[in-house]
Amino acid sequence: MSLRKLPKSDYCERVKLKSLHLTISGLLLLCALSALAQEPIGTVLTGDVVKVVDGDTLHVLTQAKEQLKIRLAEIDTPERKQPYYQKSKQALADRVFRETIDVEIVDWDRYSRAVGKISLNGEHINAWMVAEGHAWVYRQYSDDPKMLVLEAEAQKNKLGLWSLPESEKIPPWEWRKN
Repeated sequence: MSLRKLPKSDYCERVKLKSLHLTISGLLLLCALSALAQEPIGTVLTGDVVKVVDGDTLHVLTQAKEQLKIRLAEIDTPERKQPYYQKSKQALADRVFRETIDVEIVDWDRYSRAVGKISLNGEHINAWMVAEGHAWVYRQYSDDPKMLVLEAEAQKNKLGLWSLPESEKIPPWEWRKN
């Protein structure tokens, strides 16, 4: 029996089901394509910083004209309602906003963000954020002893967030637990 010979109510149901099937198929295809679009780990991309989300996340417009959300590797910065949030975000913005940077992709996180090491004119910006006291070393995701030395120096010199009262120096990973 063709669709035209079905009673109107049955025809409408089949059209709705077919439409739902096409929608689901389209979403699955989109997910598969976006997974394939992820650059391989180790890839170095060059692009312009078009947005600074917070102290450890920014958006880059690549030379291929694709916008990529980047989470800075090995560091963690204050959350939105934490002390020093705005200063950390502003420090990163002052340093890289509207600049052309290189991003070495070291991983992809669960939010489909590229996790990367950022450099501006050869300077490692992730390390700079730590050295200037604008970020903690994210110990769960860093095995670079140099980053810990930079953090210890910033802490000793009471730079950035290390100048806050002791009660306000809560690492973001602990803040998120609460």
